[in-house]
Amino acid sequence: MRTFRCLCENILFFDNSLCLQCGREVGHCPVCRLLVPLLQTAEGDLRCGNPACEARLVKCYNFVTYNVCNRCVQSATEGELPSTTPLCECCSFTRTIPDLNVPGNLEKWYSLEMAKRRLFYDLDMLHLPYRAGSPGVQPALCFDFKADVTLTNEYWGTVGSKEKVYTGHDNGTITINIREADDVERERLRVELGEAQRTLLGHFRHEIGHYYWDVLVKQQREAEFIKLFGDPMNPSYQEALTAYYNTAPPTNWQSQFVSAYATMHPWEDFAETFAAYLDMVSLLDTAHHVNVSSSAPSLYDLDAIVAQYQQLGISLNELNRSRGTMDVVPEVVSPGVKEKMRFIHHLMTPLR
Repeated sequence: MRTFRCLCENILFFDNSLCLQCGREVGHCPVCRLLVPLLQTAEGDLRCGNPACEARLVKCYNFVTYNVCNRCVQSATEGELPSTTPLCECCSFTRTIPDLNVPGNLEKWYSLEMAKRRLFYDLDMLHLPYRAGSPGVQPALCFDFKADVTLTNEYWGTVGSKEKVYTGHDNGTITINIREADDVERERLRVELGEAQRTLLGHFRHEIGHYYWDVLVKQQREAEFIKLFGDPMNPSYQEALTAYYNTAPPTNWQSQFVSAYATMHPWEDFAETFAAYLDMVSLLDTAHHVNVSSSAPSLYDLDAIVAQYQQLGISLNELNRSRGTMDVVPEVVSPGVKEKMRFIHHLMTPLR
């Protein structure tokens, strides 16, 4: 993740909508793809503050109405404002939003959209297809942000099987239970499930891994997949799920799996490894842009990427341990995990 500059030379961060030094509004320009000052013109519209761009812009509907976005849309017609406020490209992928009449849901929705924007930054950096009409993009991608429905009366409340929302992916639709945007609830689940990390962005990166299995592996490279990850049909997903929650993972799982959950089923192994790959590339990209690392990650050389990541991970983990906080890089990139990452890396190489 890179940083940006305001006209006053103040540093702008990816999620900013205001420069805290000069007070200018800022937003993401879809033309130059930078976070830029939004300049008001004499005609009352907005211009991109990047002198090399100066595109005419309109704020995203979710930016204007709910302040859960900081992106803009390019105006198609010079001198004529659109009759309706459009959604930016990122927000247009959200099909279902939380009930905003429920206190706290607006804040949860903001956190969800913020994580989704960072996910799309990763996908664009790696040239992964997700837009409708892009070659090979089937099924279409969309996001549902939903909450459990709690039935209550005077004395009790329950959540039945039909009212519970499961975070997951199905045929292009990524569903996120909005309780994952509650820091307290997410930490409770992290401890309860024995996970080294559980983050909102991590959920997006994991579920998009399932999506790209459908887009890049299914009916194309399944034979290669089975050699590395195993046969997803034997045992069935439901059998594997039941076995995972009834038995402990293998004692030496770190030699072949990036997480304990990856041992559950080949599809989950792929999604966990895919998420770890995105974590790795994103962390190295950020380290380069904030001058922690002197060189940008090579998106073509997996061995160099892993070596950089491991070295950076050691430094960051020790810094966090000095403060008594969790490791930034909890996973071990063992030779077995590295070969699975290489499969994912090779899926992306032709796209770049």
